[in-house]
Amino acid sequence: MAVFEKITIAKAINESLRTSMEADPKVLVMGEDVGKLGGVFRITDGLQKDFGEDRVIDTPLAESGIIGTAIGLALRGYRPVAEIQFDGFVFPAYDQIVTQLAKMHARALGKVKVPVVIRIPYAGGIGAVEHHSESPEALFAHVAGLKIVSPSNSSDAYWMLQQAIAGDDPVIFFEPKRRYHDKSRLDTESIPDPLHKARVAQAGTDLTLAAYGPMVKVCTDVAKVAAEEGKSVEVLDLRSISPIDFDTIQSSVEKTGRLVVVHEAPVFFGAGAEIAARITERCFYHLEAPVLRVGGFHAPYPPSRLEDEYLPGLDRVLDAVDRALAY
Repeated sequence: MAVFEKITIAKAINESLRTSMEADPKVLVMGEDVGKLGGVFRITDGLQKDFGEDRVIDTPLAESGIIGTAIGLALRGYRPVAEIQFDGFVFPAYDQIVTQLAKMHARALGKVKVPVVIRIPYAGGIGAVEHHSESPEALFAHVAGLKIVSPSNSSDAYWMLQQAIAGDDPVIFFEPKRRYHDKSRLDTESIPDPLHKARVAQAGTDLTLAAYGPMVKVCTDVAKVAAEEGKSVEVLDLRSISPIDFDTIQSSVEKTGRLVVVHEAPVFFGAGAEIAARITERCFYHLEAPVLRVGGFHAPYPPSRLEDEYLPGLDRVLDAVDRALAY
């Protein structure tokens, strides 16, 4: 019998790590303060007590060293799950990720696998200080050899992390930190969707909203408001940023004729640009309006008192919906 319960995304990730560690003794958790403290967001709470310091490792404050060590462990047969404490702290490790982790499989002509998962709490909305609210997913999606995913609910957080850990490819697992305490239903015995498959979060006929991570909730809220105005909006949760499930987006756009892509990251050179270009190529004769994008501004993330103006919210997404439907 399936187990249904409403739990937070934070708890779902903790349970996912626990399940993976119980299933495979080669799974290790490592990062700054992940052990005794249980992580700054308490995502790894209790794991070191239950699995020991050899499997839940408090590292020095050195992101390049964390990822470099994780790569070495993977080459020795382990499955390390490395936590970067905040999104903006990943950049000291960018060289290790891009130059080593992403390239190792190809460099070894397929003979070497590096099953490293890098967990990164990302995006804004929590009133944090500088370098704690970045959305750098497009920087990594541009690099061949990396898989990039981001869950928006507890069920996906639970299943997608286990799928990432069990796979043989390096995965960057972006966790929407402002959604950590959102609760949703989790079935721990269901058959999960494929890791890189988009899902229809809400069906509609007039326009498609495509989003991932923290923006999925905003888009479902937009769809509810639009419905009150007599507009039927379909919401797609992309779930994966590299690869992107263009087939599901195409199928939706062929039905609705309109697409708005929403993400927290700046619109300029963001994931929405790639989606807009691909869907324009694939769906040119189905589109009733140009593909529109809503996202952050091309500016450094502002102080917390201004972040509500920076982040895409209900009104900005609704404005894009209205503009698309006006064509």
